[in-house]
Amino acid sequence: MDTHAHDRRRFLALTAATAATPLLAACGAGFGGGGGGTSDGSAADDVTGSFDWKREKGTTVRALLDKHPYADALIADLKSFTEKTGIKVEYDVFPEDNYFDKLTVDLSSGRASYDVFMLGAYMVWQYGPPGWLEDLGPWMRSSSATGAEWDQGDFYPNLLQADQWSLKDGAPLGQGGQYALPWGWETNVVAYNTAVFRKLGLRPAETFEELREVSEAVKQKAPGAGWDGMYGIAVRGSRSWATIHPGFMTMYARNGLRDFTVDGSVLKPAMNAPKAVAFTRDWADMVKRGGPPSWTSYTWYQCSSDLGAKKAGMLFDADTAAYFQAVKGASPASGQIAFHPGPKGPDGSLATNMWIWSLGMNAKSKKKSASWLFLQWATGKEHLRRGALDHDHIDPVRRSISEDAAYKDKMRHLPGFLETFDAVVDRTRVQFTPQAQFFDATTSWAAALQEIYGGQNADSVLNGLAGSLARKVR
Repeated sequence: MDTHAHDRRRFLALTAATAATPLLAACGAGFGGGGGGTSDGSAADDVTGSFDWKREKGTTVRALLDKHPYADALIADLKSFTEKTGIKVEYDVFPEDNYFDKLTVDLSSGRASYDVFMLGAYMVWQYGPPGWLEDLGPWMRSSSATGAEWDQGDFYPNLLQADQWSLKDGAPLGQGGQYALPWGWETNVVAYNTAVFRKLGLRPAETFEELREVSEAVKQKAPGAGWDGMYGIAVRGSRSWATIHPGFMTMYARNGLRDFTVDGSVLKPAMNAPKAVAFTRDWADMVKRGGPPSWTSYTWYQCSSDLGAKKAGMLFDADTAAYFQAVKGASPASGQIAFHPGPKGPDGSLATNMWIWSLGMNAKSKKKSASWLFLQWATGKEHLRRGALDHDHIDPVRRSISEDAAYKDKMRHLPGFLETFDAVVDRTRVQFTPQAQFFDATTSWAAALQEIYGGQNADSVLNGLAGSLARKVR
């Protein structure tokens, strides 16, 4: 699930210290190609002949993993990878409150203690420019290195493009090097308690204004209808970058709003545009009227737990945060949780922000050929199908798995889950502007949101935020 709402101060300090690192990786255009779309001396060029899963038999690859259900599914299936390739995988697993600290220190040191690792698409904006990430484009294009069954065309293209970037601040995703591979992702939608909605005569909101009204109605009426202490909507509120990216950024994007605009090579903060100010004020008001009393401390965990404990009537967050409460026996609310795409924008937009767990390769690895075989297997149809069916690796990155009858049978007991997935999958993108100051900017944005929630003037707060960010971003 989306477990990246912990305090990022150490991560920010580490990445800030490396922000001045010289740009080592070439920038290029064209799918999957750094340096103008050629391999530019990639180690993939050293792999010749016909594709062979056993070509690195006897090698050991080291992996760094975040403690996560997707990692659990991977670890449970490693025996099949070793049997297929003869490659042994040694791994370390860290909880997320210090996982990215560990990864950042290792990558910045150049020691290459780990060959492969988990990362989010946003981390490419930190780790890519210093040259820490291997461009996987040349490996993907090599028929010697990559088996035909990997089937690149089976990935949802918007997910593959989320990890592809030219390393230039403000440049769109989907161009340049492929610095990671999509592995497991989360779309941000609304989950709601069907029993509450039925008893109160409510229906899922189709507009943001309806969402605000329903949130307030649940908070006012649910306690008197048998749900003591229930409030309307759970959304994140802690002073963390992770507060901005799920429900808030999804609804922000559906309203046609941008975090930054790009003027030539200059990024200009746009969260103080008049419509952005109005939306942010309304979001804060929704939380005051329909959200939890201690909202400014809320991470994904509190949001998810409150939905499961029947403390929240709705959740606007990662679908996985609701999924793990909805499965049979998981929580008091299991069996009463349904999924909905959430409100549309004024023009009917279902633009949705994503979090995407990806897998990357250390550019300093001495075992790149074996590491690529591991990445190829871990993102391949065989493993991901087992992860989806036998474990909790939901929200498939591959179309063939989302369309698999067995997968649909597994998910069908969750009302609205499959229909919601189908409604938003092709509309889900990274809605932020790629840039190296992302974590600092969004953490400051979350702090500004708290100030507005606390009663400060939205225009003044967001103008101050925009001015501060204009001095930081390039």
